[in-house]
Amino acid sequence: MIGGQHERGSRHTSRFDKIGTMSENPPSAEPAPAPAAPPKAPTPAAPGETLSAGDEMVGRELRRSDIETTPQVTRNRTLPIVLFVATCLSTFWVGAAKYHPLDTMGNPSAMWAVIQSNWVEGLTYMGAVLAILLTHEMGHFLQTVRHGIPASYPLCIPVPFNPIGTMGAVISMDGMRADRKQIFDIGIAGPLAGLVVAIPILWVGVQQLDLTTDVGPREIQLNSPVIVTWMMEYLHPEWNDKSDWIAISQVNPWFMAGWVGMLITGLNMLPISQLDGGHTLYGLFGPRAQSYARAFLVVAIAYVVINLEQAAIWSPMLILVILMGVNHPKTANDKVELDDVRWILGMASLSIPILCFPLLGLKQ
Repeated sequence: MIGGQHERGSRHTSRFDKIGTMSENPPSAEPAPAPAAPPKAPTPAAPGETLSAGDEMVGRELRRSDIETTPQVTRNRTLPIVLFVATCLSTFWVGAAKYHPLDTMGNPSAMWAVIQSNWVEGLTYMGAVLAILLTHEMGHFLQTVRHGIPASYPLCIPVPFNPIGTMGAVISMDGMRADRKQIFDIGIAGPLAGLVVAIPILWVGVQQLDLTTDVGPREIQLNSPVIVTWMMEYLHPEWNDKSDWIAISQVNPWFMAGWVGMLITGLNMLPISQLDGGHTLYGLFGPRAQSYARAFLVVAIAYVVINLEQAAIWSPMLILVILMGVNHPKTANDKVELDDVRWILGMASLSIPILCFPLLGLKQ
C-alpha cells in the first residue's frame, strides 16, 4: 500500500551570481575598464583533444552546482526497523495463537504455553505473511528509487490483537514529483510483486486445507475470493460446496498468509483515491480517472448497503477513502502517455480486485 503523498517544495539558487559589477571611479581621462566577462561553460573536447585547466575548473563548478540542486533523500531507519520487529512479533503471536490472539492475551503463563506448543505455526505464518508484505512494498520502493522520487522505507503496521496480526505496510513518498508514467510504474509494481509471492503461498495453503472438521457456532469464517475458489475447484473438487466460507479452525498458516496477501492486494488495487489502483487508473486515463473513481465509489457504497449484514465490515474503509479524497492528485506531467506494454498491463491489472478481494470479508 502506498502512503499519503505530500508535496515538498524546494528552492534552488544558482551558484553563479553577478560576477562583473562596475564600481564608481573618479573623473579621469582614461576610460573606465570594461566589465569582466562571465566565465563560459566548457566546450566539449573533440576526439583527440584535451580540455584546458580553466575549462576543467569551470566544468567542475557546473557539475558541483548540479549536484547541489539535486534533492537529497534522508530516510529514517529507526522507525522502519522498530515497526518491522514489532510486526514480526505480532504476526508470530497471532500465528502461534491460531488466529485467536485475545483468548490468552494478558496472561503471561498461558501465552508462554501457547508459544511453546505452536511456535512452528507462528514462525511459518510470520515468515509467509511478511514475505508478501515486504515484497509488495519493496516493489513500490524500488520504483521510487528508479525514478528518483523521494520516499521512505516500508513501514509495517503491527496489530497483535486481530486475527491477521498486521494492517499491512505503507511507504510515504513525494508523489507530486512523479509524472503520469512514473506514478503508474510505482503504483502497479507493489501488487504485481506481492502476487508473485502470495500466489504460491496460497497454493500451498489450499493444498493443505482440511474442511472435514466441524465449524463452531460463533467461529470466525473467512470469505473466499475468486482465486481461492478456483484453486479449491482444481485441488479439492470434492469440497466445491464448502469453498465460499472457511473457518479459522480449518486454516493452516500458509493458507492464512495467502488469504491475507489476497486481501491486501485486492484492497490496494481498488481504483480510487491514492490507493495502488488509483495510481494505476490515473496512469491509464489521466484526469479522466476522476470520473471513473467516483463511479466506482457509488457502486461500492451500493454494494455495501445491499449486503449490509456481511459487507458492513468495509464501511470504515469507505469512510476513510471519502475523507482522504476520492480524486487522485495531478502528477508533475499529466501529458505523458503510457506505451502499449504499460497500457495492456494496466488494463489487465484492473481485474486484480475482482479476483483477489474477499467481497464479504469475515463473518462470525
